Amino acid sequence: MRATVRTFPALAALAALAGCVSFGSEPPESLLTLTPTAEAPAGSGAAGHAAGSLAILVPDAPARLDVVRVPVQVSDASLAYLKDAVWVDKPARLFRTLLAETIRTRTARVVIDSDDPALTPKTQLRGVLRDFGYDASTSSVIVRFDAIRDTSDQGIETRRFESIIPGIAPEAAEVGPALNRAANDVAGQVADWVG
Repeated sequence: MRATVRTFPALAALAALAGCVSFGSEPPESLLTLTPTAEAPAGSGAAGHAAGSLAILVPDAPARLDVVRVPVQVSDASLAYLKDAVWVDKPARLFRTLLAETIRTRTARVVIDSDDPALTPKTQLRGVLRDFGYDASTSSVIVRFDAIRDTSDQGIETRRFESIIPGIAPEAAEVGPALNRAANDVAGQVADWVG
């Protein structure tokens, strides 16, 4: 009986303390993501050989983009992050998924966008996501991607793709959708190039 009497006050103290303890920062009201303008319908697919298929790798990205925040270029030498703008994943991974879905819907190619080492198509699309954020001096969102198409039998080809959307207010509710539009524009340009 004595153990029960001692246990009850300890549990009551722990319960009271639980209301005061925080195990992380407050979650954002919403998270940003990229959604393709066109998606392959359920049941659709493609078949082919390694020679005609395309592997899409996660693009490299500079440190300022290797986070789940939206960078704001304040000046040539100053960078900040947009308040309340948080991605569900790092932009390079989101962009790879968007690229794959766009190429899948616009071409007849077999598109591989997983990291499975057993699948090694002869053609790979990689690159560097140079810009994926907001420019305060021009009130614009900018998506800039330097693509590298590596085909084992035809060599390597590079091309820069970009989309700039001006007149965007520096708010998450404006910048997020504008970046989605710009990313879809760039993905469409890349799909036409590799198609």
